[in-house]
Amino acid sequence: MTLNRINPPELSPPTGFSHAVTATGHTLVLLAGQTALDSGGKVVGETLPAQFEHALINLLTALQAAGGTPADLARLTVHTTDVAAYRDHAPELGRIWRALAGRDYPAMAVIGITRLWDEEAMVELDGLAVLS
Repeated sequence: MTLNRINPPELSPPTGFSHAVTATGHTLVLLAGQTALDSGGKVVGETLPAQFEHALINLLTALQAAGGTPADLARLTVHTTDVAAYRDHAPELGRIWRALAGRDYPAMAVIGITRLWDEEAMVELDGLAVLS
């Protein structure tokens, strides 16, 4: 499997994401949206960074169960109920990402939404990975 991260010089330099990712491989993994739910179905974490960390752990757990690693992520979508707070916490969220997923960033989007399925949830992550 090969993921090539493409960041054209004509575009603004990416920080914490890649503008495009090409993928070659033979197994596509579609990762369902993950929030900060614990194994008992309760949202944990009082802050957006705490919830982001737990949601990312959940997403990476699903990816690992499918046979993948963080380096296999080609696409990630972040849904948040507070884009301003997400931007304010961006440096901390970046540190969490690097600690759990490394320095290879997938193509990403952050989308502001009114609410998530669980009202206490502030962030949900879904993704796409390509395995060899």
